[in-house]
Amino acid sequence: MGDGLAKTIDKKRADEFAREALAWLAARTISPIPQNFELVYTYVANENFELRAAVDTLLASGCVFESSVMTTLYERYIRSPSDGVAVADIGDKVHQELDIVLQMLESAGRDQNSYGHTLTAVSGQLGDAPMSEKAAKVLIDKVVVATRGMEARTKLLERQLQASSHEISDLRDRLESVRHEALTDGLTGIPNRKAFDIGLSAAVERAHELGEPLCLMMVDIDHFKKVNDAWGHQTGDQVLRLVGNCLSENVKGRDTAARYGGEEFAVILPQTDLTGAFSVADQIRKKVESKKLVKKSSGDILGVITVSAGVALYRPGEPLEEFVSRADTCLYDAKAKGRNRVIGETELNTASVVAA
Repeated sequence: MGDGLAKTIDKKRADEFAREALAWLAARTISPIPQNFELVYTYVANENFELRAAVDTLLASGCVFESSVMTTLYERYIRSPSDGVAVADIGDKVHQELDIVLQMLESAGRDQNSYGHTLTAVSGQLGDAPMSEKAAKVLIDKVVVATRGMEARTKLLERQLQASSHEISDLRDRLESVRHEALTDGLTGIPNRKAFDIGLSAAVERAHELGEPLCLMMVDIDHFKKVNDAWGHQTGDQVLRLVGNCLSENVKGRDTAARYGGEEFAVILPQTDLTGAFSVADQIRKKVESKKLVKKSSGDILGVITVSAGVALYRPGEPLEEFVSRADTCLYDAKAKGRNRVIGETELNTASVVAA
């Protein structure tokens, strides 16, 4: 029942976003072709911070959303180059640098062979019959020239290797930066949904191998749509950042707090039983409630923000989707029972769960 209910509520939320997107398009007499619908749906669902900021700026400037504007927005924010493309580009540059290094080493090898042959030839000539002083000087000059040439090439190789080492180090830093950006929510600065999926999979695998408890907390901002409608998206962004900060400040190093999507967040709690997870969730709930929402432009206090949360304990062998769904069901129960509260699965009364 919990899984079916979660899907029902997710569908209602998606339907609401779809209706809002269609209304947005209709109000501006924009054709609801798939590309336009996807763009506006992403905007109203609050799934892309950069897109929403760009659209809000255009709205404030009185922009007419002609087809060229819609296409530009779509290409830039929906179908922009993925982090995979950036990674591939960096990888190509690393391979180029490695090819340069290999060429330099091959060249150095040839130089060493040539130098060795020179020394062998001189050694052979010195081992022959006694030679004149002039002949001996010629051989010595030959060794000196070869040695100096080898020294110069060795120094050049060292400089080239050092330069390539710096370049590869820079590329490695860029790769790490791209990876970090790909796993970080641009608005709140905490891990994003992709990072959550990776982290949950790793946490479940570890819990299964070591037999340790693992809990999952799902958190949702109460009445978030009303905040957006009343105060605008900028204030809504402020609320999202506030909740994100409260999450990151109240979890331990091994825990992972992430933005799950829209106004929903998630916290992965390894080595934590249900009692401990409930305690952490309630601590976060109280922390958020203690914050006052202040309008930056005027300093006016807009009110208090609250969150609802649900926590579930991993059952060995269960699919990840089921684990998330059980935590979500607890969250929905918390919202159905009045919000601003935490519900653990041991106290969940599935019969009372209704769409909030």
